Amino acid sequence: MAIEFVQNYSDLSTDKGYQFKFFCDKCGNGYMSSFHASAIGIASSAAQVAGSLFGGFLGRVGSSSYEVQRAIGGPAHDKALQAAVAEIKPKFKQCSRCGKWVCGEICWNPERNLCEGCAPNLDEEIASAQAEAAREQTIEKAKTVDWLKDRDISRNQAAICPSCGAHTGGGKFCSGCGANLASSVTCGKCGTKVEGNPKFCPECGGKLA
Repeated sequence: MAIEFVQNYSDLSTDKGYQFKFFCDKCGNGYMSSFHASAIGIASSAAQVAGSLFGGFLGRVGSSSYEVQRAIGGPAHDKALQAAVAEIKPKFKQCSRCGKWVCGEICWNPERNLCEGCAPNLDEEIASAQAEAAREQTIEKAKTVDWLKDRDISRNQAAICPSCGAHTGGGKFCSGCGANLASSVTCGKCGTKVEGNPKFCPECGGKLA
């Protein structure tokens, strides 16, 4: 069945009765129809009660009622869906500008008689703009403060020692193993500048301090 005002809905029907939930295409809010008991579901409950008292055949009737409903319950299900559509449709409104259907509770601007996509709520837009401006001003104001005035960024500020994994705190040497944390070292044997923290010079094999 094609539903005019929403693209998505959930069928919550069981062997006891019929119920549906329709979702606004814009905000995703769900609107649930009233529950309508099915005649077969009522008969099933009665048969199950009788079966629990007398057992035997009546109990088997109760347990098979859902299969009976599946076989002949199609028209009743379709009728229940039509009734649910008629019940929930008044909660949705069609925008005369864009033609889209939206829920009247969240996505409709009653002052403009249009959906909020075509006529946004001005109070909401102002509040959103104020929040965005406050975030931008916070960033700009933070940029005016020298947050690194007490930090020496000319040397390696690695938080983790590559040799032992200890937290370094930005020191020149690791407090855990004593490894040199400088971004580069010079080999005392051949004078080669070595990047990183190797233990031996890649040119001459000399041990690096």
